[in-house]
Amino acid sequence: MAALKGEVKAFIVQSLACFDTPSQVVELVKKEFGLSITRQQVESHDPTKANGRGLAQKWVELFHETRKRFQTELSDIPIANKAYRLRALDRMMARAEGMKNMALAASLMEQAAKEVGDAYSNKQKVEHTSPDGSMSPRPTTIRLVGVDPANGKPS
Repeated sequence: MAALKGEVKAFIVQSLACFDTPSQVVELVKKEFGLSITRQQVESHDPTKANGRGLAQKWVELFHETRKRFQTELSDIPIANKAYRLRALDRMMARAEGMKNMALAASLMEQAAKEVGDAYSNKQKVEHTSPDGSMSPRPTTIRLVGVDPANGKPS
């Protein structure tokens, strides 16, 4: 097992702290740094696992700081933002329409409507209280208007 530079170790520790699996981290390290490492080597950088028992204190602290920040700062995660999700759904829906996949497009449109709050339905709120706040029903008033049969206008 080759020794890793501090930059690579920090990347591995932070990726694990953000709940990436060891297999995902192996792929990310290969893509980011061009290094081939094993899953076992990645697991040795996770202080929550048995393989990570001997991890240096600075990496343990980095892991826990990153994990805490990851769990409390949702704004750093794009998909946690409603506008981001809606834009992504819009792109997917446009592509589905372009592929003539109307069932998928309709499903994506429904998902987007749910995202903004049941906008896809024709649900209406019904007021069950009177203007004064009591539960007494409002009286129904019917006003009859006479119509002149000759010209069809009200008399």
